[in-house]
Amino acid sequence: MVQMITADGERVENAEYDKLVADLTDEDLRGFYRDMVLVRRVDNEGTALQRQGQLGLWAPVLGQEATQIGTGRATHPNDYIFPTYREHGVAFTRGVPPETLLGMFRGVSHGGWDPTENNFHTYTIVIGSQTLHAVGYAMGVQRDGNVGTGDPDRDTAVMAFFGDGASSQGDVNEALVFSASYNAPVLFICQNNQWAISEPSTRQTRIPLYRRGEGFGIPGVRVDGNDVLAMYAVTKASLDHVRSGAGPLLIEAFTYRMGAHTTADDPTKYRSSAEVDAWSRRDPIDRFRKYLVNNGTADEAFLTSVDDEADQLAARVRAACIGMPDPDPSTMFDHAYANPHPLVDEERAWLAEYNASFTDASVAGGE
Repeated sequence: MVQMITADGERVENAEYDKLVADLTDEDLRGFYRDMVLVRRVDNEGTALQRQGQLGLWAPVLGQEATQIGTGRATHPNDYIFPTYREHGVAFTRGVPPETLLGMFRGVSHGGWDPTENNFHTYTIVIGSQTLHAVGYAMGVQRDGNVGTGDPDRDTAVMAFFGDGASSQGDVNEALVFSASYNAPVLFICQNNQWAISEPSTRQTRIPLYRRGEGFGIPGVRVDGNDVLAMYAVTKASLDHVRSGAGPLLIEAFTYRMGAHTTADDPTKYRSSAEVDAWSRRDPIDRFRKYLVNNGTADEAFLTSVDDEADQLAARVRAACIGMPDPDPSTMFDHAYANPHPLVDEERAWLAEYNASFTDASVAGGE
């Protein structure tokens, strides 16, 4: 397993990947830390808002910040990302405003952002289906000639995120088949957070998940998913490989979901507190803070400023969430097809008439 910073914040030399982080400045490293802290704060706010009845559901990312910030910061602007419903950190690195992530969980939006603005697709609830979407998109990129040209402003990689539970789904296995068969430029990121709701990953596979690709002809690598530097380095190298036209790759980010699967879940029913305590000592933010402080890259003033920024961001997210207006019901038809469709127009008109009937009835009844 690739690791570059230990749980105690000590740097580990790596002959293969050190060169990929050699040009990172102190500001870059502080940026990694800042991103992780801000994303955790947004995540905590999402959980609190759900508990207070402001969201119908929330999918926490607690403990997986290093995986998401490391992979997200390794991307180029022209890369395209297909997330699950938990990639709040990756969304942050792509410039998606954090408050827009809450719209779907509040029930006022089917997505909340325009995927074409940040090359970051909307969240997918159906387990594993986004991996097929990613492969289809990658095959289009390939046919457009935007792979292996040597032009960094043109060559494109597609990333597909999924969890250890999704790796057991047929969709993911079909995506692996197609990507290998057509040499599609896809980087699969499996976030092994150890539990598929209440099922441990050890019950789903007899081999490490990074080896799942071998049977399809896709090389894989296992990375310490709580080590942001290792995740950045391995992802950067893998994306270069994919953009060159050398074919798909699979990264297993070995991490841990310290919170619940979603706010509808109670993990105390199926996992021990000792297990959670053991993983909390490998907290990705704590270990990177130790590393930055130990080597003099960050001081107390910087750490305090990040905490203050996190508080301000949380307040902004909360206000934006509570202030989200109810949508116009007719907007649910807006993106059913790329072009106008008579059946959709008919359904939109019927809904408008149906909703108007309630207004007419209340007027007629003097209400």
